[in-house]
Amino acid sequence: MQLSLLDRARTRAGEPDAAALAGTVARAARAEQLGYDRFWVAEHHGVPGVAGSAPAVLLAAITGRTTTLRLGSAGVMLPHHQPLVVAEQFAILSALAPGRVDLGLGRSPGFTAPVRRALRSTDEQDFAGDLAELRAFLTGSAEITAYPRPTTAVPMYVLATGQGLQVAAELGLPVSLDVLVADTAAEATDLLLPEAWAMASARTTGVFRPLEPVAGIRARTLSPRQQQYVEQTAAAAIAGTPAQVASRLAELVDRTGAAELVASSSTHDRAALAASDAALAGLLGRPSADR
Repeated sequence: MQLSLLDRARTRAGEPDAAALAGTVARAARAEQLGYDRFWVAEHHGVPGVAGSAPAVLLAAITGRTTTLRLGSAGVMLPHHQPLVVAEQFAILSALAPGRVDLGLGRSPGFTAPVRRALRSTDEQDFAGDLAELRAFLTGSAEITAYPRPTTAVPMYVLATGQGLQVAAELGLPVSLDVLVADTAAEATDLLLPEAWAMASARTTGVFRPLEPVAGIRARTLSPRQQQYVEQTAAAAIAGTPAQVASRLAELVDRTGAAELVASSSTHDRAALAASDAALAGLLGRPSADR
């Protein structure tokens, strides 16, 4: 089974946004050392807790720090871009990292109404038509030629949402979920809390916050609704000791037949996140980063 990481360049409370981008690039380099197969980045606009707004630019930075790791977008929101521009961006990436670039595409219109207005989003966009046009540019069959002309194919993926694990497996799509590994179950629960609180805050206040330290979150008085959302996020994740995580992953793969596991984990403590990434790689037989 392929093992990949999805990093959204999550910001941290008390840090400049640039630190999130540097952290993503460093995490990608570490993922290559740990034997991960692919590293995905995403596109979000106008979200306080996310610095990853331009996948092609971020992936370009990562190409300079990696040599074998596959790099992908999960994804580029095609309604926000002209197909020719996307083709040119990923043709450049493919030239910088031949045979290592994957183009994941989505159709999200934007997180809020002001963001949708800023992106000039409309209800009249032809997603299927844009996909076909983009494919024509990347394969050299369009009316005009996109430069640089790719010397290797750029695989395209369409992101499926809201259909569940079983449908994703039936379609041969990667499975994306939060996976956090720690020495004890209690420590793993703490690692999961910053992202769970950010999700609860977004659903109750409309603000997706930067990741906060665990101690500060525990000192908060959460409303019953916020506590419910925190518990729901935790229940949907796979977090625990190495043995607990290995057991749940084995059950997941057996149930879905997934060919690729994409861990979208994030937490405030960068060192703990790095340790979790290493532990997950070890569980699935990847070589040590200390080789």
